[in-house]
Amino acid sequence: MNAYVNTQASEPVLYEPLEPGLYIVATPIGNLGDVTRRAVDVLQRCAIIACEDTRVTGKLLKAIDVSTRMQRYDDHASAETRAWLLDTARSEAVALVSDAGTPLISDPGYRLVREAHGAGVPVTTIPGASAVIAGLTLSGLPNDRFMFAGFLPVKDKARRDVLDELGGVETTLIFYETGPRLERSLRMIAEMWPSREIAVARELTKLHEECRRGTAGDLAQHYGAHPPKGEIVLLIGPPVEEACTADPDELLKEALLDASASKAAGKVAKITGLDRQTLYARAVELKSQ
Repeated sequence: MNAYVNTQASEPVLYEPLEPGLYIVATPIGNLGDVTRRAVDVLQRCAIIACEDTRVTGKLLKAIDVSTRMQRYDDHASAETRAWLLDTARSEAVALVSDAGTPLISDPGYRLVREAHGAGVPVTTIPGASAVIAGLTLSGLPNDRFMFAGFLPVKDKARRDVLDELGGVETTLIFYETGPRLERSLRMIAEMWPSREIAVARELTKLHEECRRGTAGDLAQHYGAHPPKGEIVLLIGPPVEEACTADPDELLKEALLDASASKAAGKVAKITGLDRQTLYARAVELKSQ
């Protein structure tokens, strides 16, 4: 194996190459000071850096004085590019980075890593910054259990379906969201769960880092008046028991419009906390009227 030369240094520096394989390297999510010493070492000593955007990664490499060759690898990369990277990783070290943070977390790389395992190519992870974990630790929401569910869908129905699906899970939910869509998502959450704790973390590790907490309604009002920019970590606290003052008969009648007596009783029992069997008997009565 040949040693690699850093040609950007004031005097050329030789680096011993790494063992062949695929190296998953986390990069900073904002503050360049968060790059790890191990990440710098791997990026200096690998043969190729596979990255989403060579312009973005190029800025990081310049800041840490690394001149390793880059190869674009994003969601649109061809199977041929992936095969070439894997073939290279059999004899040399290939580093995989995303534009920011830990690769594969809502970023490209899943197919590459999966196929590397399947082909017997060694895979090593170099952990570091992650917006998911940074947002969770900053939020003050329960963190003994949490679920990361990627980006919320763009369309209203799909977004509501995802929230409906995950809303009953007894854990803090974490999503990525964009500035232009944040207010709309918060208003939907406010309609569905008006009392749940919400946190919005943005500009993480940067000068204007912010974590704002409150109900979804309050946060929607704030961000409606102060539209945010960039990508955002949106956190929803676990379900809370909310007192239901609605008339059980009215709830049953509404549920019976498109459900059987049994399903209507189950739905209303979940909302009110009342006995399901009692509600089922009442639903049968109402359905017969």
